[in-house]
Amino acid sequence: MAPAARMWCPSGMIDCPTLSGDRVRLEPMDIGSVEALVAAASGSRDTYAYALIPPELEGMTKYVEAALEEQAEGLSVPFVIVDPSHEKIVGSTRYMDIVCWDRPGVPSAVEIGSTWLAASVQRTGINTEMKLLMLAHAFETWEVHRVTLKTDARNQRSRTAMERVGCRFEGVRRAHMPALDGGIRDTAYYSILRSEWPAVKERLEALIDAYPPPAARWGSAPRSPDRHPA
Repeated sequence: MAPAARMWCPSGMIDCPTLSGDRVRLEPMDIGSVEALVAAASGSRDTYAYALIPPELEGMTKYVEAALEEQAEGLSVPFVIVDPSHEKIVGSTRYMDIVCWDRPGVPSAVEIGSTWLAASVQRTGINTEMKLLMLAHAFETWEVHRVTLKTDARNQRSRTAMERVGCRFEGVRRAHMPALDGGIRDTAYYSILRSEWPAVKERLEALIDAYPPPAARWGSAPRSPDRHPA
């Protein structure tokens, strides 16, 4: 029988630069981001039913501190999401559940999650380009074998967004964890494998091209919520 593959558990921070596109910039999270994140979370919270997004300074401070502690342990790489057209923080996302079994300190598989956006920039293409940047870095720089995405099984909006970019539905993990509404949550799992990445990349690029140019978002070009649900 072949020996089991060795898995290196992260023991320090995973290097990741700022990731930049035309519509969005992902910068490393730091404690100085707290007030801007509170402001980003202060708009409509209609899409936050399945996500923990503190609305006040104390809660957001703890949220950021916890993310930075995980980062120091090599368990996650948290970002703030910046809208470059206004140089304004509009949300947060991260790589998480990082495992390294090929090379110490270099992720072999990751999850993209804990993502939320201010209501004012939803359905603008920011989320789509953000996923393109994060997936490209994971598959093309780290050369991971797999990227996982997951959500509360009831969150149809999030599930639709994952499916439209080509994520493969793997199943539902029942009674997985406590839900924010006090119940027990079932979690829907999706993934993209390295071999699937070229097709997913092409699909994401086509979706991004269908949006108005970034400058037009604030001009005369209207949004199209029916075509762009994420």
